Amino acid sequence: MWKENDNKLYKAFEFKDFSTAFAFMTRVALIAEKMNHHPTWTNTYNKVEISLNTHDAGDTVTDKDRKLAEAIDKLG
Repeated sequence: MWKENDNKLYKAFEFKDFSTAFAFMTRVALIAEKMNHHPTWTNTYNKVEISLNTHDAGDTVTDKDRKLAEAIDKLG
């Protein structure tokens, strides 16, 4: 579940290993590029943390963020 706090949508994902986490990040990157809306994220081994907000809207959460979050969730 995405949490909205400090003008960001945040979610942490955990995978079985680094390769699976990196594959997930690659799929997210392709979606983000297509939407022209890019996440702030970190990856440590099997964990990926994603924060979303819209920089050109004053670093607030917008529909762009919610749509990207929804697309990310559909990746399973």
